[in-house]
Amino acid sequence: MPSRLIINADDFGLTPGINRSILELHQAGVLTSATLMATGPAFDDAVAIASRNPTLGVGCHIVLTDGTPASPPETIPSLLGPDGKNFRTSLLDFVHHLLRGRIREDDIEREATTQITKLQQAGISITHVDTHKHTHLFPAAARPILRVLERAGITAIRNPFEPVFTQNLAHAGIKRRLQISALNRFRPAFERHPQLHDGAVRTTSGTLGVSATGNLNASTLAEILSAMPADGVFELVCHPGYNDRDLDRVTTRLRAHREIEMQALLSAIPSTLAQPNSPTLIHFGSLTTVARETPTLP
Repeated sequence: MPSRLIINADDFGLTPGINRSILELHQAGVLTSATLMATGPAFDDAVAIASRNPTLGVGCHIVLTDGTPASPPETIPSLLGPDGKNFRTSLLDFVHHLLRGRIREDDIEREATTQITKLQQAGISITHVDTHKHTHLFPAAARPILRVLERAGITAIRNPFEPVFTQNLAHAGIKRRLQISALNRFRPAFERHPQLHDGAVRTTSGTLGVSATGNLNASTLAEILSAMPADGVFELVCHPGYNDRDLDRVTTRLRAHREIEMQALLSAIPSTLAQPNSPTLIHFGSLTTVARETPTLP
């Protein structure tokens, strides 16, 4: 059986231009999934797009850093930055507090529940969950999030770890490879979470494109896809969008490159699908039928 590939765009709901690019890429057949930000400025627009395009898998992009909470701030104090209203803007600051036990798991659980509930109340049938900046690769964040998923009946989560075969490709510089190698020490703990071990929540064999964030052009994407194994279920994470005035108004380090990623998908995905034994494109809603067939790769 050929490998299966989920092509997921993060940041759905951040701006109308990001939403429009996700719609256009899905209609072009090169994007199968997107994760929606509960407090994104263009949330309502994204919900309308999702309702008109039921073949697009829609997950919840849980934000715990560099954003605005969905919960009343006074109910999640350990997640907040110095202003007492918003999340910490620095990922390193978030990780520093998380690893030292200064962020309460029940605060994460409460905020994740609120974000997921907002999507469900808007009529979104949530296929899966991932996190902004992959914060759920840390056990102290994954534990409460997985508890929320189990209660909410959400059966899939992003595997935040990149397979070895993409870490060693030319696009990944030595500094990026060392960072990912260091983070991969959390992978055994992630796989031991009872919800994943018992199959209540499914995941993939790994996520492609993490090491290429900010560098996912057509040649890089073609390189990643050509190295993909002949079996397994993988996710390609991407951040397409239009670099417009709305994007100028939000905090993001990915600006001009979002349009490069759009063109990369439009170029590389059709070429890949035209090859013999090309991967089958799916979204996370299909994992219930394929996950147990697929081994987790190192």
